[in-house]
Amino acid sequence: MSSQNIYILGIESSCDDTAASVMLNGKILSNVVASQKIHIEYGGVVPELASRAHQQNIVPVVDQALKKANIDKSQLSAIAFTRGPGLMGSLLVGTSFAKSLAYGLGIPLIDVNHMSAHILAHFIDEEGFNKPPFPFLAMTISGGHTQIVKVNHYFDMEVIGETIDDAVGEAFDKSGKILGLGYPAGPEIDKRAQIGNPKAFKFTKPKVDGLNFSFSGLKTAILYFIQKETKENPNFIEDNLNDICASIQYTIIGILIDKLKIASKQTGIKHIAIGGGVSANSGIRKALKDGEAKFGWTTYVPKFEFTTDNAAMIAIVGYLKYLEGDFAEQNVIASARLKI
Repeated sequence: MSSQNIYILGIESSCDDTAASVMLNGKILSNVVASQKIHIEYGGVVPELASRAHQQNIVPVVDQALKKANIDKSQLSAIAFTRGPGLMGSLLVGTSFAKSLAYGLGIPLIDVNHMSAHILAHFIDEEGFNKPPFPFLAMTISGGHTQIVKVNHYFDMEVIGETIDDAVGEAFDKSGKILGLGYPAGPEIDKRAQIGNPKAFKFTKPKVDGLNFSFSGLKTAILYFIQKETKENPNFIEDNLNDICASIQYTIIGILIDKLKIASKQTGIKHIAIGGGVSANSGIRKALKDGEAKFGWTTYVPKFEFTTDNAAMIAIVGYLKYLEGDFAEQNVIASARLKI
């Protein structure tokens, strides 16, 4: 089966990005993403608005992906789509479109777990990027998820640690809201952290047993800290914004790296990969790279365009499943809380 040309169309619609990608034998031919700006004014994703925007975007996005790949839909071998986890309304748009197109073309349908896809994005054939060997540890960090996953094989994964409340992306966004920053706040905090003093203000790291995470307590600590300081100096945020951002980011990164250190020690695995939108953060990427010298890790950071929600990662999972003949039935349904 692998000797033939295998064209996979990947479709991603789990949250507020409508994406489509065409892959040929593990190599990306196109990767198109339509982002939804409407949520910025609300300070977060509005599910109903997201699903409506997906309905408007999905046909032109898929059409553009096919045109950029310079192929006709009749050449497709299979269609892979995000089944979950994510916002139900958003998932339904991508699921329904993928099922209909696959049925119309008479080709296989492949369902994909969004979080597994963030991990398997490391296996996209991309020059200058190495693929992690099995087994490896993957930390998936995004607006909705924070997990440490032991990856034994492509489709043999075990979640060994996860957040018990907020995800790391929420910690950045909620901290940013306290500081009066726009949404999403993560990129702005990262930008300001690079010119601030990370040790200017000390925030206590939450104590959570095992490999699990907690970020809600940190958010509350930041809120009380800002309320206290602005009471004494109304211009405190404006006067210290870069240092505050640097201190918040330093604390969040410390929480993540501390848990990775424990996971690596417990499992004996030194190959560490990251994935998800927050893995675009420069501080996290640097901390992971520093871990190579400090802890003897070999680290894997995906290409920037494969960190945030995209369809290339859906396509690579589709390709790997296609090689194994692992197809979905037409009665497959979206699942908002799908587990790895």
